[in-house]
Amino acid sequence: MEFRFDRREIAGAVADVGVLVPIAVALIVKNDLSATAVLLPAGLLYLAAAAIYRLPVPVQPLKAFGAIAIAEGLGSDEIAAGALLMGVIFVVLGRTGAIDWAARHLPKPIIRGVQLTVGLLFLKIAFELLADPPKAFADHALPVGLALVLGGGVLALALALKQRHIALVLVGAGAVAMILTTGGPDAAGPSAIEAPALSGEVLLTALTVLVLPQLPLSFANSCAATADAARTYFGDHAAPVKPGRLATSLGTANLLAGTISGMPVCHGAGGMTAHVSFGARTAGAPVFMGIVLVGLALGLGAGLAGMLVGFPLPILAGLLAGAGLLHLGLLGDLEQRFAWGVALTVGLIGFTTNLTFGLAAGLALWGLRAGAQRVRPALAN
Repeated sequence: MEFRFDRREIAGAVADVGVLVPIAVALIVKNDLSATAVLLPAGLLYLAAAAIYRLPVPVQPLKAFGAIAIAEGLGSDEIAAGALLMGVIFVVLGRTGAIDWAARHLPKPIIRGVQLTVGLLFLKIAFELLADPPKAFADHALPVGLALVLGGGVLALALALKQRHIALVLVGAGAVAMILTTGGPDAAGPSAIEAPALSGEVLLTALTVLVLPQLPLSFANSCAATADAARTYFGDHAAPVKPGRLATSLGTANLLAGTISGMPVCHGAGGMTAHVSFGARTAGAPVFMGIVLVGLALGLGAGLAGMLVGFPLPILAGLLAGAGLLHLGLLGDLEQRFAWGVALTVGLIGFTTNLTFGLAAGLALWGLRAGAQRVRPALAN
C-alpha cells in the first residue's frame, strides 16, 4: 500500500486519540511517569507499524493494565516491570508461532465477541469521561449535563461527517482550546527518563496485578481481532498483519517502554476501526501519528503534563464513542443464530465481567456444539 498524507489520511490518523490521551495524561499526572517516556514508545511503535504493515495499524495504551495501574496508584517501577514482562511474553509467543496457532483455532464468532466487548468498552469509557472525569482533568471539567450534551453533539458530528475530515477538525479545535485554556507548555525539551529499579517483589506485583489481567485482552484484541479487522477492511493487502507479527511488534515496543519507565502499548481492533472509519487507508496515518508523538515527546515533554489536561473531554469522548459504535458493525457478517449467540455471550460477559470469562464461555459453547455434532451421527448409526 502507498503512503498518503492528505487531509483524509490525517483525519483518520487522529481519530483514535480518545483512548490515548486520557490514559497517557493519568499516567503522567497521577502515576508520575515522564511525559517523554509515556509518548515515545507509542510514537516509535506507530512508525514501526507503518514500515512493517503499510496499513493504518493502531497503537494504544494497554487498557486493562493502564486502568489498574491508575486505580491502584502504582509507581513507575511496577509499571515498567509489567511492560518488560509483557514484552518478553509477547515477543516469545510471536516469534515461536504460538500466537498464530492459537489465532487460527479461534472461531470467528468468538473473535466477533471480542470485538463486541471492545466496542462496548469504548462506549463505557466515553460515557465515564464525561460523567465521572479523571481527576487529572478536574480543573477543566465541565458540568456533567453540559459535558454529556456536548459529547453527544461531537458523536453526532463524527458519525454524520466521518467522510468529511471531521476528526481532524475536532482534534484541531480541541488542541486550540487546550492551548487557550492552559496557556500552552511551560517548558521545552524532553522530560527526564530513568531506568526502573527492579526487584523480585516489584516483578511479582507487576505480574499478578497488571500482566495477568491484561494477557487475554492483548491476545484476543491486540493480536487476533486486530488481524481479523485488517482482513475485513483491506482484504489481501492485510496479509502482513498477522497475529504473531502484531505480538512481536507490540512486545518489542513494551521492552523499550519498560526500559525507560514508560507507558506500555499495544495494537487494537477498535483503534483500527477508528482510523479506517474516519479516513485512513494507508501507512501515512501511522507515520503522521508517530511523527507527532515523537515530536511531542522530545520537543515538549518537559511541559506537557500541565497542558494535556486542558484537552476538551467532550471531543475525546465523542470520537471514542463514534469508534465504538462503528466497531460494532464488524458483527454484521455473522449469519447463523448460533454464531450470534456465541458472539453475544463472549461480548456481554467480557464487557460486564472480564474478557477471560467471556472467552472461556465462548470456547465452552463452541466445544459443546462440536461435541454434539460428533455424537449425533454415532447415535444415528
